Amino acid sequence: MSNIDELQRRITAAMDRIANGISSAGGVDADGKAALVAALDDETLANAQLTERVRNLKERYDSVVKDVAASKTAADAADARLTELDLELQRLRKANDQLRQSNTDLRNANQAGVGEPHLINKAMMAELEALRAARAADVAEATSIIGALTPLLDQLEAPKEEDTDA
Repeated sequence: MSNIDELQRRITAAMDRIANGISSAGGVDADGKAALVAALDDETLANAQLTERVRNLKERYDSVVKDVAASKTAADAADARLTELDLELQRLRKANDQLRQSNTDLRNANQAGVGEPHLINKAMMAELEALRAARAADVAEATSIIGALTPLLDQLEAPKEEDTDA
């Protein structure tokens, strides 16, 4: 990019010198003036081409910056969904551990011939919590999948919108 800026500066300086030469060359013959005008036209064309290249490079750069920002936003959203899923899975593991412990306690009480109602209630509550945690983990997983698929579906729909504009 700095090379283009340098070339553009040099072309502008050359054009200024040519313009000064034309104005001070009042006594220059017609062939000399024609050569100077041709050189000026060439430099003007080169300047226009370089300006166009700079504009194209800037558009590409802006497009890349926009894509990077969109990718970062998508990555942040995915990270948030994964964090939520991880929390729900930890909750599910904890609930399942409680359920296993309650069932072990209930089984031991039944083997001993002591049917204790609070152990049955505790086991039922642990089972309900495990079911709730499993449901929450399923919802978090589904949300994560939907979040991952949504950008893909948007990309599939984008060409359809462009086709209708044409």
